[in-house]
Amino acid sequence: MIQADFFKTGELLSGFSLSGHAGYDDYGHDIVCASVQMTANALTEVLKLKADVSVGENVIQVKLSKQDAQKGQSFLQALLLHLNILAEDYEGTIKVNLSEVYNNA
Repeated sequence: MIQADFFKTGELLSGFSLSGHAGYDDYGHDIVCASVQMTANALTEVLKLKADVSVGENVIQVKLSKQDAQKGQSFLQALLLHLNILAEDYEGTIKVNLSEVYNNA
C-alpha cells in the first residue's frame, strides 16, 4: 500500500511524502509512482522551484517554502486530487492523509 502524506501550511499545500508501493503493477510500472515523479519534476524543472526533494528506497518527500508553495499549488492540488481518486478507484492500494505544518519558511 502507498502511504501519501500531504503537508499544509494555512490554506496552502506545502509538500508531500509518499512511501510504499501500490502493488497494482510491477515495480517501475505503477501509475501512482509515475504521478508522483511527474509532479516532482514539474515543480523543480518546469516551474523551477527550489524544492527540498528527498528520495530513498520506496520513499519520496518534497517540501516547498511558503513562497514556492503558492507557485506550486496547481501541481500539488492536482496530485492530491489524483491520489484521492485513485484511492477510491483502487481500494486498498493508497491511503491519503493531510497534516498541518506550522513552521514552514
